[in-house]
Amino acid sequence: MPRARAIMFDLDGTLLDSLADIADAMNRVLAGLKLPEHPRQAYRFMVGEGMPTLVSRALEPLRDQKTEKVALAAMREEYGRSWRDQTRPYPQIPQLLTTLNRREIPLTILSNKPDDFTRQAVEELLAPHRFALVRGARPDTPRKPDPGGALALAKELNLPPAEFIYVGDSGIDMQTAKRAGMFAVGVLWGFRPAEELRQNGADALIDTPSQLLEILGE
Repeated sequence: MPRARAIMFDLDGTLLDSLADIADAMNRVLAGLKLPEHPRQAYRFMVGEGMPTLVSRALEPLRDQKTEKVALAAMREEYGRSWRDQTRPYPQIPQLLTTLNRREIPLTILSNKPDDFTRQAVEELLAPHRFALVRGARPDTPRKPDPGGALALAKELNLPPAEFIYVGDSGIDMQTAKRAGMFAVGVLWGFRPAEELRQNGADALIDTPSQLLEILGE
């Protein structure tokens, strides 16, 4: 790959281990609606494409438009109360971010999590690490794997997409990176298996955060 000048991170499953809070909040919503709950590990394959998709998958096969609308509103409220009960950065992530900040490599975050939750999570759980730009799902940005958000962040930094490393834990992330013309790095500590990452175009896979420095040539 060309020498990278910036890094774009996914958030959940990449920087933050948030599965327990997402799963528990969704299960509380389902219980309130008297619908079947799911094991935490099942949520590994429901998350990644935004909250509306998560809610839709959690309701299957019992969903209808009215129930889905009620459940989505309830999930936003429930998750808003409990999103940081158990969510923490993955091991070695703080050290990685400290090193990247010290080397003055611009860092960005692009998530399908709602924009308000994304920004709050970064501010509260990833401080004091510096990110040049942070963007979650919002009306003016199509959700990943559409490359629009990634390309918009690259444009704001005035850098060519080819000079970005995109780091994520899912096939959606790998598709986003490839469609945006970025170097796709899949992480193996996140929510999805290696085979999914490979099948969706990962240029490299890493087992630990420190291995990203090797890809950077640092």
